[in-house]
This record gives sequence, C-alpha cells and structure tokens, in this order.
Amino acid sequence: MKHHAPSVALLIALALATSVRAQQPFPAGPINPPPPPRDSTGLTPLTELGTTTYKGEDGGLYGGGKNEPPATHAAAARKQSAEIVPRDADGKPAKDGKIGVLSVGMSNTTMEYSVFKRLAERDPEMSSRVVLVDGAQGGKTAMVWARPEAPVWQEVEARLQRAVITAKQVQVVWLKQAEAGPGRLGEFPEHAQVLEKHLVGILNLLHQKFPNLRIAYLSSRIYAGLATTPLNPEPYAYESAFAVRWVIRDQADGKPELNCDPARGEVKSPLVLWGPYLWADGVRPRKGDGLVWTKQDLSPRDGTHPAMPDGARKVAKLLLNFFKMDPYSKRWFTVASPVAPGSK
Repeated sequence: MKHHAPSVALLIALALATSVRAQQPFPAGPINPPPPPRDSTGLTPLTELGTTTYKGEDGGLYGGGKNEPPATHAAAARKQSAEIVPRDADGKPAKDGKIGVLSVGMSNTTMEYSVFKRLAERDPEMSSRVVLVDGAQGGKTAMVWARPEAPVWQEVEARLQRAVITAKQVQVVWLKQAEAGPGRLGEFPEHAQVLEKHLVGILNLLHQKFPNLRIAYLSSRIYAGLATTPLNPEPYAYESAFAVRWVIRDQADGKPELNCDPARGEVKSPLVLWGPYLWADGVRPRKGDGLVWTKQDLSPRDGTHPAMPDGARKVAKLLLNFFKMDPYSKRWFTVASPVAPGSK
C-alpha cells in the first residue's frame, strides 16, 4: 500500500487544538520557519558525543557518555525480558501462544514500522510466535497519545483485533514520538521537556491497557536538516533524543511515575530502554555503522518524513537488526523463543 505524508498544516493544527483542550501548562508560541535546508548541521550524534556537552547535556544514550544501560537497569531489563514468552489469549504462557510487538507513534513511525513488518515477516530468523502490529497513526503526535480518551487507543484495539491478538498478548512496544511544531513550545530544553512529559503519560497508559507489557523500546527522530516546513526541523529532531534519555534516566533513578518493579510499589510503566538510535548528521557518516541521511532518503514533500520506500526501509533495517541483536530482545524475537515453566 502506498503511504503519503499527511498534511503539515493538519498535523500542526491538530497538535495546537489538542494542547488547548488538554490545557497543557506550556506556552504556545509562534511557529517560526525552519532554517534553510542543509546536507549536515555539524551536530554530533548522541552516541558519539561522549562527555562533551550539548547545551549542558553530556553524551551517550544513557548519559555520562555511555551507550549501555547502567548495571541495575540492565539487571531489570534481563528480568523483564525473561517474562516475554508466547502467551494465549488470556495472557497465560503457552507453547502455541503469541508475543505481540506493537508500534506506537505518529506518521514517521507507521511509515517505518509498516516496512519493518514486511521485512521481518519474511526473515527466517524471526520467531513464528512473534506477531507485529502497527498501532502508529499519521498525524497523531505525543500530546494526542498522552490523552486516555483519544480515539487513537480505540484504533489500536481495532488493529489488534484484525491481527487476532489480545491486549494480554502484547508484551513489547516500539515507541517513537514527536511533537508537531516543537519551536512553538520553546527552545531547548523546554520543547524536549514537553515531549518527555507526554512520553511518560503514554507509558502510563500503555501499562494500564496491556497488563503483560514488559519492555518499551524508545527511538527518537531521524535527521531533519532538509526540512522545508516547521513541522519538526533541526535542531528539534536532534534534541528530541534528550527527552527519551530523560525518561529512561528517571526510571533508572526510581521515579514513582515510571516504576516497573512491584517490589518498589505500584507499577506504573513497562521497563524503558533505548531502541535503535536513528539520527545521523545528514551526509556525514555516523561512526560504527556509517549511517547517513541524504536528500533521496527524505520525502520531497517536506524533508521531514522518510522517503517511501527507501528512507523508511533504512529505519526498518535498523529496527530489524536491533531486535535480532539486542541482548534483551534476541532471546524472544528470534526462532528460539523460550517458553516459561508451567506453560501448557
């Protein structure tokens, strides 16, 4: 099916209207035009920033220049990963059960996940017990998903039904979100703090709706230096990664609203980890994997959405490789998915 980027005006209007209805405590400033399109920005990927700082924030996906979770968070991830097993419709472990993997996010997310789904379902290494469901929806930004009454949640239920999977079988989420027109929310860190707040709200709702959800993998935006609209240009796309990092850091630090350990009180959230980090500085190859974002990878409509299918395929391949290689996902994502003791 051919995908089209949604109307930029519609996305921004929806986000503005939602913020008014929800009475969010942040300023709704003017929407300024994006900087002139450029092939690279000179910014350093978070994975390479190390202990150098960007506007007071050091580098590393998990802070302190580190791209791996701290020991206590890694231990929690191993514990949660061990609980991800095939489950029947009632959520009980079962050899012939399913492991639901749901995407949640906006237009970029659904474009990328739909291609990932096609690639993964043809990959002989993916377990037949894994069921991929694209819950992401065009034009539905973080502030929309953070509202429990938003119709996006009913649409997710409908998509799960079509995939013949229940809420109790959903055990993993890929969450990639953004805000429309982040420049109106203030400069860094203000706009990233708004996104952070909404990410926490989404995680809380995900826990409420999916009782066996164990891990939420978060990703931030792709390169947007060629953006021609104020929808989500640079440096906002780059800076959105800090919102993800703050959420993970707060959970690791024991913030109650992100608690995933019943031994520490009421559980409010799944465990949160980084998924694939998707940003690279345009045509400048990223260290380690050589990732670049060229004009051909981005939509000619706005330079913000990935081009279909090539740009979306680039993210899809990163996501597929991540699930196959990540120490907390490969044990259930690949063919040798284990089944918990006592399963039928």
